Amino acid sequence: MALKRRTKIMSEMGMSSMTDLVFLLLIFFLITSTLVNPNALKLLLPKSTGQVSAKATVSVSIKDWHNDSYTYHLNGSETSVPFDQVEDGLVELLQSEEDPTFSIYADETVPVREIVSVMNIAKRNHYKVILATQPE
Repeated sequence: MALKRRTKIMSEMGMSSMTDLVFLLLIFFLITSTLVNPNALKLLLPKSTGQVSAKATVSVSIKDWHNDSYTYHLNGSETSVPFDQVEDGLVELLQSEEDPTFSIYADETVPVREIVSVMNIAKRNHYKVILATQPE
């Protein structure tokens, strides 16, 4: 007497729960990635072997004067400008520019906080900044 089973064992696996899990993870990562947005300045940093497509017409030079004292020069002039007047000078020089861009020439002994203070001027006025380097 041959007895047969009425139920067959199914070897298939349901994928609907797996796709639900993938979509939930996708939504989670999309939401968290939009929250992680660093508040950084957009800079055009030139490579030392290439050229930048944006041409800066105005320059700000920062030189080390004495202990914790720095001089600021607009457009390479010999006369220094106090830091309080750098923003007004940049606004005056860049007001007629369509895409206002200026470059920062900083001596290697100048600390980063002085360079960042000039970059903050660019951020407040929606200017683009090029940090000038020397070729290697």
